[in-house]
Amino acid sequence: MGRPSNRTIKAKKKRKTKRPRKDMGSFFFRLTQFVMISVLIGVCVLFYRTGYIQTVIKLYQEAQAVMEHSSIEDFKSDQSGEVYDTNGSLIALLRNDGKNIVYLTADEIPEQVKDAFVSIEDKRFYRHHGFDPFAILRAAKRLVSSNSITQGGSTITQQLARNIYLTHTVKWERKVEEIFIAMALEKKYSKEELLEFYINNIYFSNGYYGIQAASRGYFNLDADELSLSQTAFLCAVPNNPSSYDPLVHMEHTLKRRDLILQNMLDDGMITEEEYNTALAETITLNPSRPSFTRTWAHTYIYECAARALMESTGQDYDTCRQKLYTGGYRVYTSINMDTQKLLQDTVDRQLSTYNTKSSTGSYALQSSAVCIDNSTGLVTAIVGGRTQEGISTDYNRAFMSFRQPGSAIKPLIVYTPALERGYTAGSTVKDVKEEDGPANSSGNYAGSISLRTAVEQSKNTVAYSLFRELTPQVGLSYLLNMDFSAIKESDYTLASALGGLTTGASSLEMTAAYATLANDGVYRVPTCVTMITDMDGNIIIMPDQKARTVYETAAARQMTDILGGVLTRGTARGREIPDMPCAGKTGTTNDNIDGWFVGYSAYYTTGIWVGFDSPRSTSALSGSTYPVEIWQDFMTKLHEGLPSKELPDP
Repeated sequence: MGRPSNRTIKAKKKRKTKRPRKDMGSFFFRLTQFVMISVLIGVCVLFYRTGYIQTVIKLYQEAQAVMEHSSIEDFKSDQSGEVYDTNGSLIALLRNDGKNIVYLTADEIPEQVKDAFVSIEDKRFYRHHGFDPFAILRAAKRLVSSNSITQGGSTITQQLARNIYLTHTVKWERKVEEIFIAMALEKKYSKEELLEFYINNIYFSNGYYGIQAASRGYFNLDADELSLSQTAFLCAVPNNPSSYDPLVHMEHTLKRRDLILQNMLDDGMITEEEYNTALAETITLNPSRPSFTRTWAHTYIYECAARALMESTGQDYDTCRQKLYTGGYRVYTSINMDTQKLLQDTVDRQLSTYNTKSSTGSYALQSSAVCIDNSTGLVTAIVGGRTQEGISTDYNRAFMSFRQPGSAIKPLIVYTPALERGYTAGSTVKDVKEEDGPANSSGNYAGSISLRTAVEQSKNTVAYSLFRELTPQVGLSYLLNMDFSAIKESDYTLASALGGLTTGASSLEMTAAYATLANDGVYRVPTCVTMITDMDGNIIIMPDQKARTVYETAAARQMTDILGGVLTRGTARGREIPDMPCAGKTGTTNDNIDGWFVGYSAYYTTGIWVGFDSPRSTSALSGSTYPVEIWQDFMTKLHEGLPSKELPDP
């Protein structure tokens, strides 16, 4: 072997001098690793000792618990509902005092709405699993580069989790739980469902939740009628509903609209031509808060709808009443708003000369009235009091107030039952004053008269005598069979024959009972709700209008024939409907405290009550004054144009 060259010797020396440096570098590397691991362990220990790790675990468990009970209903709560009259016209919105949503399903939400939100709020929506760290980095970069945030770090799913299940309090715990819930939401629901939930629940300022409510509220259009520019304009609002409120900061909203359009263009969601057209479009607001005249019918509609929900769901009244305003129902009714206005106007006009007010500020002399369509047994109009500015329609006297019915009760619990037991219109009865019996209001007694005359002249003596023969148990059983709700043990006395009931009856109950006579003795439970659907038109409730035979057909028809004479020869003579066969009965309580008239044609049955909320006497009040005058005025106008139609032949 030859001697090594000088180059080889130098190379070996160089390698020998480098080896210690390599060892030193390896040492520092290992030292750095050790320090980093120590710091990491220290941080973990610190987190553990301060409870952060336990808190995160607890938040994860809470998120799982939330998702375990999650259902689609969570995202459909607080929906606005709608009420329609018998002609299909919208007459009210069902809304609570807070969040109200007009819900659209995924296929009803325009694609441009979905694209706009994804483009501006969460570009990676269809790729992430609820949490997107890239979005946080992107937002941070924008903040550093432009000192503004045009797109937040929270994904659409995170925003949904926050809006539905959490608060908007800025705390790290809420943010962590929000991420956990968002990730769980992504596992449970599809992207299409999540986007549907999000678009329906976000806030568009001024009380509007969801794109449909906002579209109607700001442009008086449905969401599928919006232009691209209008869509982008509305989608600008939820990012900051205060700053982008179109009614207050139009210029801010327009600026963000332009940004959304630019994003949609950059993301290939719209063409250059569509972008330019939308950008050039002038936005003109057409604010539309549907304004509906609230009537006494509305109070009754809500009552009937809540009761229908109770029967359908088995839930208690309060729960169903709340669901009515948040469940997004469409309530279809038998209420005819033209008939409702006619009845209200008639009551107001006939009582217009009596304007004394009570201590509460409302008119002292009041009235309630109900009109039922005889062909269906459904309520077509209902008035719970006189029209007065500043007075609520919540207390509807027509079904909430119970008053003694006076002689108007006689056909229901005395005469028709007597006709079922062998009496006829021509039967002879005795009009004589008994020692302990009632007096006739006229003070006159005719001796032997026909049953027909006793009814026409409203003879108390005859009704009292026949009721004793029937017994109160038998007579009152007819009222119970027609759902009179305030019958007491104390009512099982002979005084009930003259309407001396402890609590009394409502106008609704009395009208439904007379409609039973008009319907050949078949009682139909009064209501005004014909159907309840969800906002997609799926039938939730189709009320079964329960019907039951209360009176024999022959007896009901004989009673109708007799009651026709009340309007031609009796206590209401001269108050018939021109050219229209009709029947009815007056009722006046002791000391002229309550006045009634309930009557019917072949078409309609209408009941009228007049009196004071705090019962008191007035000589001007009886069944043959205000009540029958209101009845004739209203029924005459209601029957205009209808062909004359005979009542059932006895």
